Amino acid sequence: MLKCKHVVAKADALVDGAPMTRRERFALRLHLLMCHHCRRYIRQLRALLSTLPRETDALDDARTQEVLDRLNIPQDR
Repeated sequence: MLKCKHVVAKADALVDGAPMTRRERFALRLHLLMCHHCRRYIRQLRALLSTLPRETDALDDARTQEVLDRLNIPQDR
């Protein structure tokens, strides 16, 4: 059976749906069935990734300035 550190190392591949062997996927799923700490880690990783902007969701200059104004951070130009 996998250890938690192995699950953490493979977490990105699991969340992103990256290709992995059936054996790897089965071992990860089996560990997640038994380990609530790793389930929580995967759940938090998915939540974090869902809040981050994707590369295609670039902010325009007006939106960037609006965010910086709210944070009171001067923008270097």
